Amino acid sequence: MKTIIGITIVASLIASAALAQIAKEISLKTQPPSVVKTVPEAGATDVDPALKEITVTFSKDMKTNRMWAVCQISKESFPETSGQIHYRPDQRTCVVPVKLQPGKTYVLWFNRGQFNSFRDTENNPSVPYLLVFETRK
Repeated sequence: MKTIIGITIVASLIASAALAQIAKEISLKTQPPSVVKTVPEAGATDVDPALKEITVTFSKDMKTNRMWAVCQISKESFPETSGQIHYRPDQRTCVVPVKLQPGKTYVLWFNRGQFNSFRDTENNPSVPYLLVFETRK
């Protein structure tokens, strides 16, 4: 009986130490960046087809030297690009220059599977984000 109690106490101490270590590691710095805003907004159904750029803003400063992964699910639902993808000076907003068509549904992933080049300055890949919107006719 003493052995079982001793093992239980040791296991509890190890578990407590492990939880304390995990709690120390959770911080803004160690968590992956996430999308906090897109233009247009996800789910929008009345986007002006004259819109010249899609922007995605992240929760943290990002690596900006050609570090992005704008992914398509099909050629038909991916917007035609009209220039170089780039970041704004804030290091959080990525700009995708586009030519949109009226009355069309667009689908873009920002990071997806092995394509995870959107990364913060600590090299954490961003949480994948799906942007779907429709342009008005």
